[in-house]
Amino acid sequence: MLHIVNKSPLERPSLDTVLQAGADGAILLIEDGVYAATRGNAVEDRLKKAMGTLKVYALGPDLDARGVADRLTEGVTVVGYDGFVDLVAEYKTNQSWL
Repeated sequence: MLHIVNKSPLERPSLDTVLQAGADGAILLIEDGVYAATRGNAVEDRLKKAMGTLKVYALGPDLDARGVADRLTEGVTVVGYDGFVDLVAEYKTNQSWL
């Protein structure tokens, strides 16, 4: 399953819910959700731990728009809009977390 998270981890607990649910597959961070992909944030340790079983992606244009592309957590893969489409097509099911 592809879990799409668009809210900052400081605004909503969407990412924590995904991580606590023992999700499988991949997480795609978009919009303000990309803040979770940066070093030094409140969920960095939990996200790194989850990378043992989940692939984590962040949308590059959203990282750039927020000025945080240079603070990416190691192990997070940056994708463009074409990569976003590829991920949605790759995973049989997709869940957007609000």
